[in-house]
Amino acid sequence: MRAVEPPAIRVPVGKDSDRWTSRTNCRRVLLVAHNVTSAGRLLDVVPLFHDDFRVQLLVTSTESSAFQGGLDELFTELGLPVLPWNQALRTPVDLAVSASFGGQLHALQGKLTVLSHGVGYTKKLGKPGAGSREPGAGSREPGAGSREPGAGSREPTFGLSPDWLLTDGEPFMDGLVLSHPEQLERLRRVCPEAETAAVLAGDPCFDRMLAARPYRERFRRALGVRRGQRLVVLNSTWNPEGLFGNGGDRDVLPSLLPRLAAELPTDDYRLAAILHPNIWYGHGPGQIRAWLDRARRSGLALIDPVHAWRQALLAADVVLGDFGAVTYYAAALGTPVLLAASGEARLDPDAPLAAFVRDAPRLDPHGALCDQLTELLARHRPLTGPAQFTTSAPGASAELLRRHFYGLMALPEPAAAALLEPLPLPQYDPPRRTNPLDVRTRVRGVDVVVERSTGHPYDAAGETHRAVHEDTLDPGDLATADVIWRDGAPGDPRLGPLDDWAAEVLHRHPHCSLAAYVSGPDHCTVRARGLGVVRLSAGPAADADPAVYASALHAWLTHGGEVPRGGTTLRVHVADSVHPVVCTR
Repeated sequence: MRAVEPPAIRVPVGKDSDRWTSRTNCRRVLLVAHNVTSAGRLLDVVPLFHDDFRVQLLVTSTESSAFQGGLDELFTELGLPVLPWNQALRTPVDLAVSASFGGQLHALQGKLTVLSHGVGYTKKLGKPGAGSREPGAGSREPGAGSREPGAGSREPTFGLSPDWLLTDGEPFMDGLVLSHPEQLERLRRVCPEAETAAVLAGDPCFDRMLAARPYRERFRRALGVRRGQRLVVLNSTWNPEGLFGNGGDRDVLPSLLPRLAAELPTDDYRLAAILHPNIWYGHGPGQIRAWLDRARRSGLALIDPVHAWRQALLAADVVLGDFGAVTYYAAALGTPVLLAASGEARLDPDAPLAAFVRDAPRLDPHGALCDQLTELLARHRPLTGPAQFTTSAPGASAELLRRHFYGLMALPEPAAAALLEPLPLPQYDPPRRTNPLDVRTRVRGVDVVVERSTGHPYDAAGETHRAVHEDTLDPGDLATADVIWRDGAPGDPRLGPLDDWAAEVLHRHPHCSLAAYVSGPDHCTVRARGLGVVRLSAGPAADADPAVYASALHAWLTHGGEVPRGGTTLRVHVADSVHPVVCTR
């Protein structure tokens, strides 16, 4: 919590606000954020108020979460008036929308509806302490008909128990949005008093993914996934039992990351990580990048935990995950999942997520990783539970939620259809591998089979050479490199002409046989000792990393190949595909 609360705003609400406001008498809709995780779910529903001149949107933070990082930046991006929490509590609004139960929600001055910020309500979380209506403050005293945890009942489920839903025996919210009747059945069993507030309205987060499925290939290309490559997404929820945590049965991640880079051929697999916002902002983005530096230098992409995680999930071929909502969403999309951490003790045993965790295949962190992924893909049959229980109204959440919101405000809905914002196409983010690559090659005529990996040669027949990015962390790696390469825009004035750059590299590093500059997604310029400058360009249907073309040329030249003045075409075999590469002098 901030040491000093910022001053109350005066426009469009506040003292004498009517004097300064251009549009008066608007219905006030207050978005209540607990942290970035819940704020992300509020972003899903903002478009339901678009183009309605009768509505003024406001935003506030309860400041009750331990995870405050990232909220200020998100509010700045959102561009809505930000009310300090104390002002929000005393400002009358027509509708307050929260995606968490943190803060004194019961004290807000207006109708309140609460959305889930996961796949329904699935995790056990003990009764919150008094002080903030972190819910439970003001709830019924033990012995007065409450279901006190430990008094003959199991630990309550977050968001789906009296401890979280009732004040003085009554629900403090006017709407509790559920995505599936299964959640309503559990609510009836554990907290029938709150059933009157329950609203079945689907899952807008999942609906946005469903609507974006036709653009899967675009999302893959945005991550630099090439033809024949498989995108493996690592996903972790927050807390010590998650994949990223070290409080479960074993601390898997520190040893798993280098093995993934070493055992999965670079051109066959692309790696990305989706980390829960509470990991990202709890430890700090800089610390996350520091912990994952070697993995990132081996090509791991860190996915934006607010704006780009759904696109990466749609692009994935495999998810190595845990008991969090993102892994469950992946299964609901039909994507093969291997659980690297189960966290069963954290889950409501009656929740569909718990059944999924019990049934989903497990990663053996000590077994051969490539074999496990190959077997998973070959045997994959989607589990029925995730797709069935994520939402009972696929594609309909916008209509249902807007009807609910406007009903609470007693305001007629706009005439236009209720629509959610399409998922944006992320920025192009190809892998940048600056760790040394060990390369295995097999040459037969103009056909060159190439397998690259980080850490040690991939277990395949063939001759070995070493390819090192010029920006490698250890400059000593350049002294033993057979191929030195870098990537960047053509005509970079810092490097000078590409031919001169390549000549400089060969002069500085006598062991190096070939220098390559990748200046686009399908071409590079190389200089080989005794040959001069060669331009490598992807032929029809070729779609591999141009740096692998340079390694293929190096292997071919080593086997006595020659590039005539008129040029030649190599057939480069990577990722179970053949890529014609035109070599011209």
